[in-house]
Amino acid sequence: MAEKFDCHYCRDNLQGKKYVQKDGHHCCLKCFDKFCANTCVQCRKPIGADSKEVHYKNRYWHDTCFRCSKCLQPLASETFVAKDNKILCNKCTTREDNPKCKGCLKPIVAGDQNVEYKGTVWHKDCFTCSNCKQVIGTGSFFPKGEDFYCVTCHEAKFAKHCVKCNKAITSGGITYQDQPWHAECFVCVTCSKKLAGQRFTAVEDQYYCVDCYKNFVAKKCAGCKNPITGQVSLCNTEHLRLLLTYAAAGDHEPETHGHGQALRGAGGAGGRRGRGA
Repeated sequence: MAEKFDCHYCRDNLQGKKYVQKDGHHCCLKCFDKFCANTCVQCRKPIGADSKEVHYKNRYWHDTCFRCSKCLQPLASETFVAKDNKILCNKCTTREDNPKCKGCLKPIVAGDQNVEYKGTVWHKDCFTCSNCKQVIGTGSFFPKGEDFYCVTCHEAKFAKHCVKCNKAITSGGITYQDQPWHAECFVCVTCSKKLAGQRFTAVEDQYYCVDCYKNFVAKKCAGCKNPITGQVSLCNTEHLRLLLTYAAAGDHEPETHGHGQALRGAGGAGGRRGRGA
């Protein structure tokens, strides 16, 4: 008597029908899908006997469901990378590993021009002024907290302005009596010598270097004929007498300021430069 050729599960005769052999047993296609088929991790449906199956580390997919998690490119016949429980094509893997632009949040890939500042990266065209929104790119800029300003906007919003020329002081400024100056504007009124870091004398809002004050402004001693500069010379008693006379009459000589006295930096730090890719 011939051995029965039945489905292991439903006992239907398999003679002349399609069947699947699983774990040493024969089963019809319907029972295979119901009891034996793996479940696709993507669509959550059984992977039937008539379907092609892809498996990786105890996970299973229909071949049509096995796609890149980012771009959805079919990967059944392609190389792929598994990362953070995701399946990625090679191109998207590269993008995942690349730094992302702070401006547009998209990856910065090879060939993209970029700007980096304190560990943060932007596409060159995404690095813009917080005020005028113009592209700063790889040009000079000024950081202010989380914002960045082009030179023009920074000067308009934040820079001090020189009391002489009224232009912005971006670097190398000084302060005298709480007023900001460009170093090149704070000069002797007579010879235009720069006074920053030098001894000078102030006379009615005019500033003189030591030599010009002696030669053109200081009163001359009637006794020795030398300029009276505020430093007592004991050349004779007449010089001292005249100094005391000026002081008593309120016609004292202007104060002479020592080297660097009352001078300090006034300008902001110069702009920083981004770097391109």
